[in-house]
Amino acid sequence: MTGGPEGNSVRFMNSGEGRLGRARTQLGAGGALGWSGRLTFLFGLLLALSTLTGWYTGEGEGTTVSVIGWHTGTIGKVVLLLGLLAVLLVALREFEVELPPAIPESLIAIGIGSVATVLVLVRLISIPDTFFFASRGIGIWISLVCAIGIIVSGLLEASEEL
Repeated sequence: MTGGPEGNSVRFMNSGEGRLGRARTQLGAGGALGWSGRLTFLFGLLLALSTLTGWYTGEGEGTTVSVIGWHTGTIGKVVLLLGLLAVLLVALREFEVELPPAIPESLIAIGIGSVATVLVLVRLISIPDTFFFASRGIGIWISLVCAIGIIVSGLLEASEEL
């Protein structure tokens, strides 16, 4: 479209173009890349929220006691931050912030999921001594599934990149 007497032209962007005129992959786009972004976001959010659920439960003095992941020490707090980091990774992609080409997003997602899986497994195998009365609650199992889910979504994205 030409505008005014100066002959300046105005170019309208397609719906698939970003601000800089390059192609943009939508979060809900078809193919594995769209699904991997959704899965990374979903599992990251659930991983962060699962640290605020009961990782250990047990019977107290006539009542049921539940210990959330946040109160299990540094590991619970790190798992929360890893979940938020996975959500941030997807948010950066949506806001068109590009990471260096030497560090693919799929590798970062796999790394986040791997570290979270190891930390959750440590808490799954070794219950802290201060919670000697408690057994494993549903929250720690949700955390484990979400951490493994972040790894799977990273692998799904890596397979699409190849």
